[in-house]
Amino acid sequence: MQVRPASTGTSLVAMTTFPDLLAARLRRDPSRPFMTFYDDTTGERTELSVTTYANWVSKTANLLVEELMLDPGDDVRIDLPPHWLGAVFLGGLLSCGLHQDVDAPVAVVGPDDLAGSRGAGTVMACSLRPFATRFVEPLPDGVLDHGILWAGQSDVFSPDRPIDLGSPEPDDRRVITDLNPLSPGGSALLVSLLAGTGSMVLVVGSDDGQWTAHSQSERSTVAVRAGELTD
Repeated sequence: MQVRPASTGTSLVAMTTFPDLLAARLRRDPSRPFMTFYDDTTGERTELSVTTYANWVSKTANLLVEELMLDPGDDVRIDLPPHWLGAVFLGGLLSCGLHQDVDAPVAVVGPDDLAGSRGAGTVMACSLRPFATRFVEPLPDGVLDHGILWAGQSDVFSPDRPIDLGSPEPDDRRVITDLNPLSPGGSALLVSLLAGTGSMVLVVGSDDGQWTAHSQSERSTVAVRAGELTD
């Protein structure tokens, strides 16, 4: 979701920001599941309630600001496969007023993209292991380990200039999907679900039988598949 801040002018226009949407959901249904993640290649299942998701977003926003030294308006490359951490980083970016750019000098990458990240001045790598733990093997010199850094971040984040999201359409559905939350379609879907009472079931590495089983067990109400989207 490439959303740029609204231009300033003499008239006052109400803003809707990611922290606003998250605060509203926390008031309504803090214990309700918001993100459920399945990786059928590893057997991982991770579920984040609204409260847990908000906690992760705050820690990640603080990490982006305090550890990676990013300011509102800066660009950052987030290059992660479809994963629950992608939804967390999306919330952190929008809360901090940051933008995704493939040529940004700061990169956040997964374990399979360490070699391709060398062009960035600052690189932080995510192991994508359950519970977002640290890498088992040492990382290349100069590469930061997300699994070491996130735990020490504060649970409270005070937004400075978060992204203005305009007027996202509230979505009350429980959506099973394979969309990357960091993609334009995935990020738009996640923001709409947050604006409503909806939730996301993100499934990767699944065959048709597993997909159907997850859809039934999670009581999803609609499926959104990446291959079915059209421009």
